[in-house]
Amino acid sequence: MVLFDPFSDAYFDDPYPTYRRLRDEAPVHYNADHDFYALSRYDDVAPAQKDFATYSSAYGVDVASVHSGKWRGLPMMIMMDPPEHRRMRALVNKVFTPRAIADLEPMVRETIGGFLARCDPAGFDGVADFAALFPVEIISRMLGIPEGERQQIRHWLDAALHRDPGEEEMGPAGERATAEMGAYFFDLIRRRRADPRDDMITRLVEAEVVRDDDGGPTRLDDLEITSFLSLLGGAGAETVTKLLGSALVAFADHPDQWAALREGRGRIPAAVEEVLRFESPSQYNVRRSMREVELHGTAIPEGAAVMLLVGSANRDERAFDDPDRFDIDRPATGRPNIGFGYGVHSCLGAALARMESRVALELLLDRLPSYEVDRAGLRRVSMANVAGYSSVPVRLAAA
Repeated sequence: MVLFDPFSDAYFDDPYPTYRRLRDEAPVHYNADHDFYALSRYDDVAPAQKDFATYSSAYGVDVASVHSGKWRGLPMMIMMDPPEHRRMRALVNKVFTPRAIADLEPMVRETIGGFLARCDPAGFDGVADFAALFPVEIISRMLGIPEGERQQIRHWLDAALHRDPGEEEMGPAGERATAEMGAYFFDLIRRRRADPRDDMITRLVEAEVVRDDDGGPTRLDDLEITSFLSLLGGAGAETVTKLLGSALVAFADHPDQWAALREGRGRIPAAVEEVLRFESPSQYNVRRSMREVELHGTAIPEGAAVMLLVGSANRDERAFDDPDRFDIDRPATGRPNIGFGYGVHSCLGAALARMESRVALELLLDRLPSYEVDRAGLRRVSMANVAGYSSVPVRLAAA
């Protein structure tokens, strides 16, 4: 019998063999120790991500919150269902349109290039010295966080997401980091109310939202704006960092594909999509079942915590040919890439993340036309939901 424990050492190290067994032997898996159900096949996970009436986000984003009915952090947009979610998302949608993101490319390219220029090709950490630094700088600049204070956001987020093996809930260090980050945002919002700027914080302070179909427009309060900043900062800081770290390892494992990418840079967008499929930065989403559901002969009761295993769905051989093969020239299947979510909770910053990843790969190809990874120095993160590396030592390969 297959056992899936997303809080174990084995999961953090390499979940993919377990995912395969789940898809084959228990596509609806019940973990009695932690009391949750897990869906692992693409054709179950993708529809569930869209079906908010059956699989609700409004009860928290982790198993413990669904069980208790109480989220211990700030109330965020990812913990809302329509119509409330639709109203709140509309406040920031205009900032993340493809046109708006395209206009940011010169700033993004300058920022990424600046961090990469500090890295010695003879040897640097592709995550700690590079991929961990520029995403938070970019999103924090967009939000309006002062230059010298941006990297601290990353440290708070890392602490909040960290989980020791076996740890289901946020620990004391994570709670402290969350409280400190919230207090920082509260103070920054207060400063923007007194001194408006041309940034997203000011726009949120000045925004009006209709809370229900019958009411008139009202302003967001400081807690709501803090929640927006925490969500946008977290998504903007973590996703690309994990995607780039995984890309460096994947291409080191497949140097022929790095060489092909160097010679044919038009493949870079497809390469980003393949990394996103192959090593999904967000491995799962948690929902609450709003009615009894029967799948594959197993009944999921109403009120259950349901884990949607995005990382498994993206390696499902029923959806992708030879899914454990990394292939930047993989033929299109017509199936949406769900690595950045799907449906109403698709990642708000997906276009920005894709553009940052594309630019970073372009610049890395110039800096490291051929490279090696120090395998002994590889370190994976141990985080709730998130997969990737905290350390990827790289060096320019001898010609």
